[in-house]
Amino acid sequence: MSLITTHNGGFFSCCSVKLMNITDYINKHLKLPTLVDSSRQFSRYKINNQDITYDYFEHYDHTDEIVVSKIDYHENYQYNDYSTLDPCIFPVMKKYFTPSKNILHIIEKLEMKYNLTYDNLCVLFYRGNDKIRETTLCAYSEYVTYAKEVLAKNPNVVFLIQSDETEFIEYMSQQFPNSVYFRDEIRHMKKCNATVDYVFKDKNNEFSKYYLAITIIMSKCKYIICGSGNCSIWIILYRGHHHDVYQNINDKWLIHGCGN
Repeated sequence: MSLITTHNGGFFSCCSVKLMNITDYINKHLKLPTLVDSSRQFSRYKINNQDITYDYFEHYDHTDEIVVSKIDYHENYQYNDYSTLDPCIFPVMKKYFTPSKNILHIIEKLEMKYNLTYDNLCVLFYRGNDKIRETTLCAYSEYVTYAKEVLAKNPNVVFLIQSDETEFIEYMSQQFPNSVYFRDEIRHMKKCNATVDYVFKDKNNEFSKYYLAITIIMSKCKYIICGSGNCSIWIILYRGHHHDVYQNINDKWLIHGCGN
């Protein structure tokens, strides 16, 4: 049987709902769908009306087979404690959302351009602006508290600053001179109740590819300090685990398996 996914919204909102639709199908039929059609999704990022799914992801026919089992997953889990994610979700995510060769090439270029060394990298990820409509956003200073905790454990750590809020990038760059951010590959703006997808919509196709690549880069960092939402949960999904993650959720911080 075929599965057609039609939800449209932000890039990772599309991904989260597609993943939920796939897991719902698996839970109902205890097998994978013969075809997953997401050609109607990602409308915000299309230049024309063609299917762009495989601009971002390898076709699932070209990825590893998986053992099918019942899976506890819902797109609203973006606002859950990430340590409670069902481990069975990771193989399904990998099958349908393995990055395309083009995305892998972008990752390689960014790694070289910014001299990224993952074992010594801590990402400070703050999804702000219109996200305030959905959840409580913490003060920037709270990120500094946990970044300094990481710095105390690893004095040579480099901070990767990632945000859609210009003020966050500026503030963290001042706080941590040993830091880097993607100068040419991200879109950010002064704090407001809007999203870069609408303010800079003529660049959505180009920058959505950068953003997927950057999300995978964030997932590979030694430490992750982040909020909660679709972008953050996809960092964890690509990471494949929740260790060394500091997660802000519902006005509190969860520290997941953080060691040295």
